[in-house]
Parts: sequence; C-alpha cells; structure tokens
Amino acid sequence: MKKILIVGATSIIANACARLWASDRSEFFLVARGEQKLQQTCADLRARGARVAVPYIMDASDTALYPDMLKQCLETLHTVDICLMAYGTLPDQSACEQDVELTMAEFANNGSTVIALLTLVANQMAAQRSGTLAVISSVAGDRGRPSNYVYGSAKAAVSSFCEGLRARLFKLGVHVVTIKPGFVDTPMTQGLALPAFLVAQPEAVARRIVAGIERKVAVLYVPRFWSWIMFLIRALPQPLFKRLNL
Repeated sequence: MKKILIVGATSIIANACARLWASDRSEFFLVARGEQKLQQTCADLRARGARVAVPYIMDASDTALYPDMLKQCLETLHTVDICLMAYGTLPDQSACEQDVELTMAEFANNGSTVIALLTLVANQMAAQRSGTLAVISSVAGDRGRPSNYVYGSAKAAVSSFCEGLRARLFKLGVHVVTIKPGFVDTPMTQGLALPAFLVAQPEAVARRIVAGIERKVAVLYVPRFWSWIMFLIRALPQPLFKRLNL
C-alpha cells in the first residue's frame, strides 16, 4: 500500500498509472481542475481497490494555491510515498511565435509552475527523508527543435531542474524520476500527423512508468526506443540540424 499524490490526475497517463497502483490498495490524493472528471476518476479507483481516493480541485497554473493543496494532502495521507506530476499543455508553436504572452503562459504551464510545485513537494519529502518524485517531462526537452521549441524548452528546464534536485535529495533518502514520453495516444496528440508505429498506448506507458518508479530509475524514456532516437537527434551536428524540419 502506497500513499500517492497525483497532480494532473485526470490525464490519460496519470489515470492509467493510478489504476495500476489502485490494485495494491493504495491511498490517493488526486488533484485536477475538472471536478466532474476528477470525481469519476476517484470513484473508478475506489472500485479498483483503492483504500482512499480524495479529490482536490485546483488549477495548476496558479502557484499561490500550492501550499494549501499540499497541506490538505498531508492532512489526508499524513505522508507522501509517491508524487506523480502529470499536467501540462501542448502549445501551438506557430501561434506562440507571434504572441509573447502566449509563449510565456505556455512556458509556465509546462515549465515554471512544475518547478514551483516540485520545490514545495521536494521540501516535504526532504523533511520526511523518504519518498519518490516522478515528473513527466518529454523527449521534446532533449533538443530544441523548430517544430516545438516553446514546449521543448519548458520541458528541458524541468528535466535539468530534476537532475539537480535528484542529486540534492539523494542524500536525504528521496528519489526523483524524470519521465520522458515520446508520442502517446492521448487527447494532446489527437489530430497530429504522427507515424503510427511511434505512438504508444497509455496502458503500456503506465506499466513502464510504475515499474520505473519501483526500480528507482533516474531517467525513464517511454517507450524505451526513444532513448536511441533522441541519442541520434542529440548527436546531429548543428550545421546539419538547423537545416532539418524536425
């Protein structure tokens, strides 16, 4: 039995992970901004074996709400064994290029707000001297590509932050897992022209994430083959890379 905080609990990937944990009689504090969908998620997890599944409505874009959310979480669970951060948006790159405010809002949605929440939860786990922080970043953060560099730069910031945080918290008995999915069949990717063989199903992604958290992996590419794809993309020399439409 684990005590689990999930922020972005109604996302497809987070929900698939929670269903796996529910079978172990875990206790959940679930945070999302859509009340109806969140209530449905809680009911589903209870039906699957969760001992506790408490909903908490919060817009993750408002960092001022984080302290109260964590306070309520600790009053419910008393401690946090796993915190999964699984929220974010996929911005329209072309629109961002024409709108500074949109660019900064999307960077906040995918980067700076995640870092703010990570800081808060990390301090709680440091005080506990236990726990695992699992953060969904993206393969997009491995290199700034012209097709999505606003999203990619935010995820790069999260991944770099997690690397430093992992080294800091290791000495305190806390682990940080940086999760880097490629293309996953979710509402975020619907309508995109993606090669079918590169698109993973959420259930398979969740199984790898849950197993990676259990093994205390540092960086988890999902599916595994994305580690090789991104190795090749990172290896491309800049004179060639800037000429490609990636």
